[in-house]
Amino acid sequence: MTTADLDAVKDIDATVESSQYLHIDRAGEGLEVSWKTQLRPLREKRTLRHALKLEEAFAIKQIVIGGDDGVALVAEHDGQAVAAATARPDPLAGVLRIIDLRVDFEFRRQGLASALLFQLIQEARQKELRALAAQSPADDFPAIQLLAKLGFEPCGLDTHYGSNHDLVKESVVLFFYLVLN
Repeated sequence: MTTADLDAVKDIDATVESSQYLHIDRAGEGLEVSWKTQLRPLREKRTLRHALKLEEAFAIKQIVIGGDDGVALVAEHDGQAVAAATARPDPLAGVLRIIDLRVDFEFRRQGLASALLFQLIQEARQKELRALAAQSPADDFPAIQLLAKLGFEPCGLDTHYGSNHDLVKESVVLFFYLVLN
């Protein structure tokens, strides 16, 4: 990715359509808490525009201009950006953390996301990192399916990531790791 690609990446229509989500059930109290995930249908098909957040856009720009270490990839079709992936190494944890992965709605299900993730995996291996880390809201089932297909394993969740009501709103953030060793 180059600085000329930054605006084009922001314009990628990364709309997410899903008719399923991972329901998160909490049991217990205090330190005796446990979580159970269950695939459930949504009441109605959900279409969400996955806009690039200001923090993500800033992180991507810092990587592209060389201000931060990381990798920023873009896939083009007929000279137009149709997919992008960005990740930053976390040397203390020994992982490559995915900041953003987006594919234009019209170019979904053609292997672009898989190809970009494979390149990130290769980058993590070259840097001798132990894993690739990703996160996804529980209601972005297409992203969860993609991560599972490529071998990512769920490793945790945050029920307060976006608000104090994520569990009620079915928008819990799930964390995934792909172990490279």
